[in-house]
Amino acid sequence: MKSIAIMQPTFLPWIGYFALIDRVDEFVFLDEVQFDKRSWQQRNKIKTPNGVKWVTIPVLTKGRSSQSINDVKILYEGKGNPFDKILRTIEINYKKAPYYQNYLVSLSNIFLSKPGYISDLNQKIIKWVCKELSISTPIIRSSDLAVTGNKDVMLVNICVSRKATSYISPPGSKVYLESSVAFAEKDVRVSYHIYKHPEYRQLYNNFEPFMCILDLLFNEGPDSTKILQKGNL
Repeated sequence: MKSIAIMQPTFLPWIGYFALIDRVDEFVFLDEVQFDKRSWQQRNKIKTPNGVKWVTIPVLTKGRSSQSINDVKILYEGKGNPFDKILRTIEINYKKAPYYQNYLVSLSNIFLSKPGYISDLNQKIIKWVCKELSISTPIIRSSDLAVTGNKDVMLVNICVSRKATSYISPPGSKVYLESSVAFAEKDVRVSYHIYKHPEYRQLYNNFEPFMCILDLLFNEGPDSTKILQKGNL
């Protein structure tokens, strides 16, 4: 038996994303599907004294409406680096978090390396977070597998190419997956990653769920893995 999860490489994902990676035998970045402007692929949320704030990576989209995630270039204007502003926003809102300094240098190095593509950036961040969380699940890219098909067919073909017998999906895909016959035809069992968001220590008053993973790391540090695993049902 081999379980697999397949997800788009999103920007600074929430903790449930990493709980899913931790749960399966292998994880695949679905990096060949169409890019969705102003989606989780290029932005996420942090907590501030004034409530939730979006942090967004600027990308080139003009005249490129049908580009796939792995073709989307990060927008650098002149000699500027958009990550300087992002790092400053993170610093302003998290510098008083107990473990902020533990992760600042390694995170900054990823941003300041000026990656060319949003997919490469997201994958680097996710792999870095996995390392910090001691999550050792093997991670590969769908673009390296030479699989074909649309939606459920592509997912099944990825499972087959990786010899996976179990596909674990976020519950948001349940409607269209349950109408699919592709998984049954290939004898791949489908189940869902049901996750109850755990509470943890945060700055700024009441607990706010569904923040980006940095919120957990900066506030809980070495206890982060144990905390995110509590949400698995």
